[in-house]
Amino acid sequence: MRAVEHLQLDPLNIVARSQDLMLHARVADYQPEAWQKHAYGRRLFFDWGGWLAVRPMEELPYFRRYKVDAADDPDFVAWNAAHPGLLDEMRQILRNEGPVSNRDFEMSARKRVDSYRGRKDSSVALYQLWRTGEAMIHDRVRFERVYDLTERIAPPELITEASAHETERFMMLKGVAFDGIRDDRGSYPVPGALHAGPARELLSELAHDGSVLEVAVEGQRGKHYVLPADLPLLEELMLDRVPAAWQPLGESTLDAVTFLAPLDPVSARGRSARLFGFEYVWEVYKPVEKRRWGYYVLPILWGDELVARADMKLDRSSNTLQVLGFWLEEAATGKNAAFAQALGRGLANLQRFVDASKLDLAGVLPVSLRTEARRAAKASLG
Repeated sequence: MRAVEHLQLDPLNIVARSQDLMLHARVADYQPEAWQKHAYGRRLFFDWGGWLAVRPMEELPYFRRYKVDAADDPDFVAWNAAHPGLLDEMRQILRNEGPVSNRDFEMSARKRVDSYRGRKDSSVALYQLWRTGEAMIHDRVRFERVYDLTERIAPPELITEASAHETERFMMLKGVAFDGIRDDRGSYPVPGALHAGPARELLSELAHDGSVLEVAVEGQRGKHYVLPADLPLLEELMLDRVPAAWQPLGESTLDAVTFLAPLDPVSARGRSARLFGFEYVWEVYKPVEKRRWGYYVLPILWGDELVARADMKLDRSSNTLQVLGFWLEEAATGKNAAFAQALGRGLANLQRFVDASKLDLAGVLPVSLRTEARRAAKASLG
């Protein structure tokens, strides 16, 4: 029932960064990078993971289990042996000079390395200290990490490690919370994620002690589980009612479409196909000739359906929000006046969010839809 259990981060800034688009779709009056104030200003969240995500600070002991275990990883041990003294040097710099970022080290003074994590040995070493839990992210400047020692960032009572079994239970419950209703295959996507057999055993344990409830899902085989706290929400939905906690504070997605982020949990990693029958693959890392849609395509949510997608770009030289491509799932949707108005309002909301002075539909929408959407966008912008 909960759409967000973590905020996945991505550095690409084509329209806006994925994490900001995700929050813009959910939080009234959200402004770009506002999440950083809560993560690094108020210290309510921390960064973790190979696929980077921001998570609540109170969860740190469970994720520290993985951080501490990473220090025994053969790849880390081999890397450390190949760079003797480097981690000690970075520890000393953090202790004496922290917070520090990669930019604080001149390339001429460092050893050049060939790594996804950086071109200077110092940048990779700082990453390794973060990965193994000795350092945390103090702040970000233009998305670049600024590191400091963990004891200067996290509350002392949270700088501890949960047991392996406690961590497995916690992560599985996170997985159930993330999915809302989940089957008994796989586990939460973290290192050491359980395979199907052990995952089923753990879910049975959680069901036995009441941490999850087993439910039947019409049309699907196998066991499914929900959190007890989510059962009232399910009951409301089965009565075809929107739960009170889900009522929008302003416009609904029927009033104004929502452009989902590429890494939005609704659409990413095949969830849109399972939930909406909407095939979506983020093609940003595909060669141009292998892309079906475009470089930075955003699914479009109208009401409770994914009805279209648009290839978007913010041209910063002209401060123009550009729609480079647009595809409807059903042609009839493009003839719906209510959709045209909702599309226009959604485009206006996005234009306002990225602070673009102009909107360019580039002739990619059907003429009648383009005309109505442009009119609704202008009216929304006032």
